[in-house]
Amino acid sequence: MSIYSFLIAVRSDGQQLMNESGETTSHIMGMFYRTLRMVDNGIKPLYVFDGAPPKMKSGELAKRTARKREAHEAHEEAKETGTAEDMEKFSRRTVRVTREHNDECKKLLKLMGVPYIEAPTEAEAQCAVLARAGKVYAAASEDMDTLCFESPILLRHLTFSEQRKEPIQEIHLDKALEGLDMERSQFIDLCILLGCDYVEPIPKVGHQTALKLIREHGTLEKVVEYMENDPKKKYTIPEDWPYKEARELFFNPDVRDASDPACDFKWENPDIDGLIDFLVKEKGFSEDRVRNAAARLQKNLKTAQQARLEGFFKPVAKTDAEKASLKRKHEVKIEEQKKRKKEDQKAKKEAKARPRGAV
Repeated sequence: MSIYSFLIAVRSDGQQLMNESGETTSHIMGMFYRTLRMVDNGIKPLYVFDGAPPKMKSGELAKRTARKREAHEAHEEAKETGTAEDMEKFSRRTVRVTREHNDECKKLLKLMGVPYIEAPTEAEAQCAVLARAGKVYAAASEDMDTLCFESPILLRHLTFSEQRKEPIQEIHLDKALEGLDMERSQFIDLCILLGCDYVEPIPKVGHQTALKLIREHGTLEKVVEYMENDPKKKYTIPEDWPYKEARELFFNPDVRDASDPACDFKWENPDIDGLIDFLVKEKGFSEDRVRNAAARLQKNLKTAQQARLEGFFKPVAKTDAEKASLKRKHEVKIEEQKKRKKEDQKAKKEAKARPRGAV
């Protein structure tokens, strides 16, 4: 996910960064400086790379491939008839992460002295295992499925660029479940009902409807039974909707135990000569910048104790009054939505009741 975001965002004049040989370097540039920024702020990152995707994910991957194919065709058309803005937009949509991109980032991390491990399948599931075992503080990902895999703490926006100025979210699974008044099994059912990488969402089921259905019926089995027996046939479940198999993937993912030797890792001194050869001589980076960065890495990775995340972002706890105010605002918003919905329905009924041609 990080590599993909670098290929999308790290650009010059709308194009991916390249060296003199025409090789893409956006992913290397992004990985190098983003990792450096984390280490500068006292965070010691461990990267986890995806393995082979589960078979159930093939449908989602096929859709992504089709979208990329459509974007490629649109990009080619934009070259002929579109604006520069259209060309850049469709160019970004054609981006895909290759094995070579992955291998180059692994090589970079090794030279930096930053550890990485490879997951058997889903990286988020392996991150959750390491976080539960206390080997890492938290799992950092934009994928909310990480909570379904039972990571006790999820950090979102940790690797966003500074320019975006997005506050980093720290989500504690136990507090989220307490706030939802749900067991983990119900939470997973809720996430599946909303659509995940393994099953499609059900048309007309948004987050409020999904939450209401799980609270009313308790399990996905009961929700499906209710939908199938509903005389109004309000919801149409997709023909191929293997929610039980999806649930099983969340409860029993293909992961390595935290005690597995493949999950051992440590931070080491950077290989400065290796970084110069790879980044400067091979990829065309500035030697002064690389040497300065390597010196910072060497200094910061030596610290025996990882600094608290508060050094990277400042959490501000909400007061009881602020929490109560947010709750009131949310309730008012819900009431306004209900009111608008009723007014819309009333207007539709009145429009239908009018004689044809009447104003």
